[in-house]
Amino acid sequence: MNEKQLERIRNGQGFIAALDQSGGSTPKALQQYGIEPSRYSGDEEMFAMVHAMRTRIIKSPAFNAEYILGAILFENTMDRKIDGLFTAEYLWEKKGIVPFLKVDKGLADKEGGVQLLKPMPDLDDLLRRAVARGVFGTKMRSVIYEANSDSIRKVVKQQFEIGKQIWAAGLVPIIEPEVDIHSADKSESERILKEEILGELSALAPDVTVMLKLSIPSEDNLYRELMDEPHVARVVALSGGYEREEANERLARNHGLIASFSRALAEGLYDQQSDEQFNEVLADTIQSIYKASIT
Repeated sequence: MNEKQLERIRNGQGFIAALDQSGGSTPKALQQYGIEPSRYSGDEEMFAMVHAMRTRIIKSPAFNAEYILGAILFENTMDRKIDGLFTAEYLWEKKGIVPFLKVDKGLADKEGGVQLLKPMPDLDDLLRRAVARGVFGTKMRSVIYEANSDSIRKVVKQQFEIGKQIWAAGLVPIIEPEVDIHSADKSESERILKEEILGELSALAPDVTVMLKLSIPSEDNLYRELMDEPHVARVVALSGGYEREEANERLARNHGLIASFSRALAEGLYDQQSDEQFNEVLADTIQSIYKASIT
C-alpha cells in the first residue's frame, strides 16, 4: 500500500469523485451527458464513449488535487489509458489524485428489506490486476430499504468479510452499505447500521484499515463516532439521489463527512459544450462540493 496515498486520504482536504458508473448505469450516465443511445452501437462503442467522457473530466484543469482527494473508477476505465498511462496511474502521477476501483458485480434481489452484493467469483483476480494497475482502494455497494436489524446485520457482515479479503490483497476497502434516501424509516436504519458497523470494526485485527461510504444521515453528525474509530481512514458520503444543492446542504451540516458524489458531480456537463464551458461548469460543481466537504 502507498503510504503517501493513505496519508492523503486520512488527512487531506477535499472529496472523492465517483466516476464508476458500470454496465447497467452507463447508458443513463451518457444520456445525462447528452449522448443518446442512437449514437453508439454495442458495448464497446458505449464504453469508449463513457471513457472519453471520463477522460474529459479527469484532464480538465478544474479536476485537480487542490479539491479532489481520490477518484473511484469502473473496471473498464481502469483497463483503459489516458495519454499512454493506465487511468489509475494517470490520476496519481499526473494529477496527485488517489485511485479507487468499484469491484462489486451489482446487487442481489431485494430480500428482507435489503439488497446484498451479488457473488464475486473473480474478485481475487480483479484485485491482483488492480494492484498491478496502481489502484489504492476499492468500493462495493449494498442497499438498505427498511430498518430490519437481521437484514442490516447481514449487509454489514457481508461487506466486512469481503473487505478483509480486499485488505489482504493489499488494497483499502470502502465499505458502502447505502440507506435508501426514500426509506420510510431511514433514521432507524441508520441507527442500526451504525451499531452494526461499530461491532464489525471492533472485531478487526489492529492493522486493518477501511473506509466507509454512507448515505448522508437524517440526524446530523450521527457518524462522528465512526470517524474517530482507529480502523477508519475516512468516512465519505454518497449523494444518494439528492440534487447537488440539497446534497451539499445536508453534507455541510455533518462535520468531518466528505462527499463521494457521482451523479451530482456530472450534473450540468454535456458533450456539446465547448471546453471552456465544460471546464467552467465542472469548476463550479467541484468547488461547491469541496466547500460542503470541508465543514
